[in-house]
Amino acid sequence: MNQDLSILTMVLNASLVVQLVMVLLMGISIASWAAIFRKLFSLGKVKGLNDSFEREFWSGSSLNDLYAGAAKNAKTSGPMERIFASGMREYQKLREKRIADPGTLMDGARRAMRASFQREMDVIETHLSFLASVGSVSPYVGLFGTVWGIMHSFIGLAALTQVTLATVAPGIAEALVATAIGLFAAIPAVVAYNRFARDIDRISIRLETFIEEFSNILQRNVGAQSASGH
Repeated sequence: MNQDLSILTMVLNASLVVQLVMVLLMGISIASWAAIFRKLFSLGKVKGLNDSFEREFWSGSSLNDLYAGAAKNAKTSGPMERIFASGMREYQKLREKRIADPGTLMDGARRAMRASFQREMDVIETHLSFLASVGSVSPYVGLFGTVWGIMHSFIGLAALTQVTLATVAPGIAEALVATAIGLFAAIPAVVAYNRFARDIDRISIRLETFIEEFSNILQRNVGAQSASGH
């Protein structure tokens, strides 16, 4: 007796609980792929905007011109430009208050940039925890479906007087599909999570390096203004 053991047939013949597990895992997989493509696009955009601003920053433009451009392009600027703008904004506010102490000026600008940096990193890391959860939980959800399906199959076989491989195999195969779908959902999520975590670390290091470099430039400007003032 030939039995149709195609994937679709096994899914349709599986018990209700196993089918629900499969539907849940397929939904998680679709959501995971959507998050992966969205994160790929957003990280690419962040990198492009940071590259563009960094080229402009080191091109010799004055800090005031860069700040005016950052204020004008506030809605379309990248993380590095927004961090720069927050530092310049705080620096100029303190200067307007007639604060001339170099330490106070630098501390204020650096605190503003660190706060902006944390906000930017929170946005950049969005959906990363979801991919981590999918990668760690999906195999266990699939395994639950498999265990339930095998248990259900053996309960059905208990009523039979003669059990052969032909009677056991379909039920076990149907149950194992749940584990396969769980791995199908988990593996891309784990690979994407590791890739994105590495990319985000690079972005974080780059932004922190920019904060230090910009702080040094500001410090030289403060020192020059203090010297000219005396």
